[in-house]
Amino acid sequence: MKVRSWLVSYWRMSTALRLLVTASATIIVFGAFMPLIEPQTFRTMFDGVWWAIVTAATIGYGDIVPETVAGKLAAIVLIAVGTGIIGAYFASVSAAAATRETAHTNGQLAYKEHGHIIIVGWNERTREMLLRLAEQDPPSRVVLIDATVPSHPLPHIPVHFIKGAAHDDAVLEKANLGHARFVLITADPHKTEEEADRDTIVALLAAKSLNPSVYAIVEILTARHVPNAFRAGADEVIQTNLLASAAMTASLYSPGAASALERMLGRFGEQTLRLLPPTEQQIGQPFAAVQQQLLAQHIALLGVVCGDSGSLSIRPQRLIEKDDRLFVLVS
Repeated sequence: MKVRSWLVSYWRMSTALRLLVTASATIIVFGAFMPLIEPQTFRTMFDGVWWAIVTAATIGYGDIVPETVAGKLAAIVLIAVGTGIIGAYFASVSAAAATRETAHTNGQLAYKEHGHIIIVGWNERTREMLLRLAEQDPPSRVVLIDATVPSHPLPHIPVHFIKGAAHDDAVLEKANLGHARFVLITADPHKTEEEADRDTIVALLAAKSLNPSVYAIVEILTARHVPNAFRAGADEVIQTNLLASAAMTASLYSPGAASALERMLGRFGEQTLRLLPPTEQQIGQPFAAVQQQLLAQHIALLGVVCGDSGSLSIRPQRLIEKDDRLFVLVS
């Protein structure tokens, strides 16, 4: 029964592993028998194993050479059998590596790590995000899901690509959504705004059904679909059109305002916008006092996101509360 169980396990191995086991067994068997066949030349089993390795690998150092007829016949058998097995093993390893690389490039390779970011949709916004995330030290672990590009769109940066539709459970599972920290769903630029928002919400529903605890950020283009996105489980909604129109309006009232904002946001790595929880010392202090304290740390307090309503306050005398978040620019 044990032999049968071993044989079943052997044939269930991958081809490369099976060839490695076979090659190792062949070398050990010949290494063990050579001291018995020709003890005057092969004084220890290690001598036999060493000779079997260099012979089967066709290296042939010549430091140990069989001298008897029986030893030479054993060498002939080892060269005929061992060389073929080892050659097949290395060919199998090379083929497996090539297959894996092709699967990675074509988006067919499943992602296995945990705590990563999943970004859905390939577009110019996604390109900029990926390039910026790659500049971090260490770079963020990112998985890109998209069904429109034929292969990995940015193979030169550390991003794992999964080809497929984000509303497909199999694709989300391949991206290891169950162990992701964030999922960011971008709007499809090839569709109308209404269609793009509907597809975004469908992808959001699929993601939340597989991992309700993942922090979901979605890009919504039309205001009427914002409530739908929150009802579908979005933790954060980015209204791209609203942000763009606000920047344009700012430039109409104050020419150059949008360009200044763009330059500020573009300095990723030098300056970043963040939401920070207040410290115990900051709770109960007025906004203006906390602002001065943070300036000494090269942190500009831009406003306070009120914990009760989520609105943004910049009133100098407003007291910082425990549930507030400090909206800051860190340089």
